[in-house]
Amino acid sequence: MENGRDSFPFPYKPYGIQEQFMKALYGTLDQGKVGIFESPTGTGKSLSLICGALSWLTDYEEKRRQEAAALLQEGEASISTSAAPSSTTSLASAEPDWITDFVQKKGERDLVSKLKEEELKRKKREERLEMIRNNVHLKYAGKRKSCEDDEAFKLLQLSKEEETETPEDQEDEELIVAEYASDDESKSKSRFFGGEDEDDEELVEEHVTKIYYCSRTHSQLAQFVHEVQKSPFSKSISLVPLGSRQNLCVNEEVRRLGSIQRINDRCIEMQKNKNEKQPHEDGAKRKRGPAKSVCPYNKAVALQQMRDEVLGTVQDIEQLLKLGKESQACPYYSTRLAVPPAQLVVLPYQMVLHEATRRAAGVQLKGQVLIIDEAHNLSDTLSCIHSAELNGAQLCRAQSQLTQYADRYKSRLKAKNLMYIKQILFVIEGLIRALGGKVGQNPQSQTTQAGTELYTINNFLFKAQIDNINLFKLQRYIEKSMISRKLGGFVEKYSGSGITLHVQSSSNKENRRTEGLSRYLQALKTNSTSTIVPTTDQQGAAETDKALSASPMMQVEGFFQALTNSNTDGRVVLQKQATLSESSVKFLLLNPAVHFAQVLKDCRAVIIAGGTMQPVSDFKQELLFSAGVKEERIAEFSCGHVIPPENILPLVLCAGPSGQELDFTFQKRDSPRMMDETGRILSNICNVVPGGVVCFFPSYDYSRRIISHWEASGVLDRLGSKKKIFQEPKKANQVEQVLGEFSRCIQRCVVESSGGVTGAILFSVVGGKMSEGINFSDDLGRCVVMVGMPYPNIKSPELQEKMSYLDKHLLHSHGRSPGQALVENLCMKAVNQSIGRAIRHRGDYSSIVLCDRRYARPATLSKLPTWIRDRTSTHSSFGPAFASLRKFFLEKKHKQE
Repeated sequence: MENGRDSFPFPYKPYGIQEQFMKALYGTLDQGKVGIFESPTGTGKSLSLICGALSWLTDYEEKRRQEAAALLQEGEASISTSAAPSSTTSLASAEPDWITDFVQKKGERDLVSKLKEEELKRKKREERLEMIRNNVHLKYAGKRKSCEDDEAFKLLQLSKEEETETPEDQEDEELIVAEYASDDESKSKSRFFGGEDEDDEELVEEHVTKIYYCSRTHSQLAQFVHEVQKSPFSKSISLVPLGSRQNLCVNEEVRRLGSIQRINDRCIEMQKNKNEKQPHEDGAKRKRGPAKSVCPYNKAVALQQMRDEVLGTVQDIEQLLKLGKESQACPYYSTRLAVPPAQLVVLPYQMVLHEATRRAAGVQLKGQVLIIDEAHNLSDTLSCIHSAELNGAQLCRAQSQLTQYADRYKSRLKAKNLMYIKQILFVIEGLIRALGGKVGQNPQSQTTQAGTELYTINNFLFKAQIDNINLFKLQRYIEKSMISRKLGGFVEKYSGSGITLHVQSSSNKENRRTEGLSRYLQALKTNSTSTIVPTTDQQGAAETDKALSASPMMQVEGFFQALTNSNTDGRVVLQKQATLSESSVKFLLLNPAVHFAQVLKDCRAVIIAGGTMQPVSDFKQELLFSAGVKEERIAEFSCGHVIPPENILPLVLCAGPSGQELDFTFQKRDSPRMMDETGRILSNICNVVPGGVVCFFPSYDYSRRIISHWEASGVLDRLGSKKKIFQEPKKANQVEQVLGEFSRCIQRCVVESSGGVTGAILFSVVGGKMSEGINFSDDLGRCVVMVGMPYPNIKSPELQEKMSYLDKHLLHSHGRSPGQALVENLCMKAVNQSIGRAIRHRGDYSSIVLCDRRYARPATLSKLPTWIRDRTSTHSSFGPAFASLRKFFLEKKHKQE
């Protein structure tokens, strides 16, 4: 294995760069390194990752099997040939030799027993998987069991509707926080977590060596699973896709709740009801009360059967949902049970990079391999996952709801619980005051002095006057007592019956009674006019009410957790707006390496892969060196594109057709001359480029201004005579529709090839909905135009704080500060993501036009991907650039003819 592999199983003959990629990947995994792998989109990166990593895993398991067999043979031989114990006493030790000999032989016997046990487990696991894959008995047993359970399933569904009278002292039992007897986590654990079912315990297995693959979006994960299904490993690998309850729940009653918080709360409540001992089990008399519903999809036998099917066949989340409905088993819990014996686990970023989520999902990274794909924005992703924000409205709602919860149950809550709830309220009230608000008043009517303030964590705690509270103990209490879920259930149950969801100006008993009556009358009124179709405004108001009705305690919990970070690793930003409800307090993580360090420490090897990973030096500095990784543990691999050099034409334009210098700096980009010149450039491009043109602007604001200018000056009409005009939609759910129309228009124009409209042009924004994860392959993107350089807002307090943090903690290089490097890197990463949309496969061809003289700077050019940079030509005047563009497309046209 040390020598690596010469060949890899592959669905077709791999490109040369794919073979290089797989060999480098194999070596990195074998040596337990941290690898940074750059492979442009369209070069078959996913398949290279799959075939390279799974080849290593197969070889590694075989090597371990052989080593274990050799050890077992050696151990058995040693025991069988051992001499009779001697009765003499060793000179070096006070103990007789026979004791020393016995201890030594015992150790050997224990090792042999352990090896035999592991071998037996492995064989059983392999036999079981083989049986599942061959479908022996499984389908028939599953169907028979399903028929037997059918009646029980219906009864469980009906049990939710059964209700009986409830004595007052038993009402709301599930909403009361359990007794918190100790601050010690280990002592309090059993009080908050009931024992699992014995059946469930039997399902838990030890973790085998596996590969965790994570990416940003569920669509990217689904795409990866489909690639595995096409690979030579599809029949031999055990793959498990993980997702949230929102993505995997098949219980329609729970799915209808909509928000992820409500779905989680309801699911956990049903799970708790399932785990509670039935009264008849311990001889106690059954308490009268509402029958607690349990989830009919969460049954041990069904979960085990579905787990086996998940391990036996490679399936994506859509297929899992279908399987879950058919087999009446929960995909969420089945997939979690399948994690320990799985060889490849596919999951979103959050489940790997956030420690608490990782723990909850049963993901164990110790000694395992982690592949992080689409990792160009890994630093920003880590910062976002571990940052937290609360607005004034949320804080006031949390304070109001928690106060009413404590008042209602104060006679039933233990002293320790009341003490901690008062501490939570104390911290929330401190945060409200820090935003300039007053506790107990409507946040929408409270005005505050607008402005932004930045604090270190310690200084913020002093400012809010909560520095005397132990946030670590408070955070542990919130987590163990599940107060957020209890409060969520309380609010959901009592909203509309005297419990105010958000702060009212007065809240005496009379108001509470009349409020309940007015809601009742409103409900009657609504029922009588239920045939009327709600207007958009009414629907919006309904959505707002639904958002208000949810408890914001989960967000409060997240913010409390953020405040337990090290004082130097983050900043607290107070953003005061016109009213308290709009004002916000935000925790900003400045050092993402602190949360990545544990991942790097636990994993055997980590692969960080992406289409464009440049600039790698800054990435290593911020995320790897800062996390304690040494240079010798880092391996780098970067490859070119599979397309021939003549299929891409990158141009840097320093001037337009009239000789106007292209300088889209903030001071100059709004001048009418600059906007007119940009219009002329696009008109010329549209005259010679067939099919689709995608034009990226640096911001939504600038896009709106320049298009309005073109509309007034007639430029848009000129463009429209050659290309049908499309704009990036404001709403994310309209993206598919716009892309579909854009695509159909181009296909129609290519087929008809009339002298008029030759295709379409799409105006988009860097970092927007069209700049990542969308393919403009073939005729959809024959030319990508980048107008200006998309630098981030340098005046943003968050960015300024991040820059000063990097300047203080990282080394300066090449005469520039780390803060300046950050701004340049953010800009060029965004550019690289946008221009990479065009070339998607070997036979594709496209031109890239970078409109700004600043792209000609050597330092800026060096940040382009190598395969683009090596083919880029810079033009100080428009004529030669336009001639090369015309020539490029004429040659392609002749070749096709």
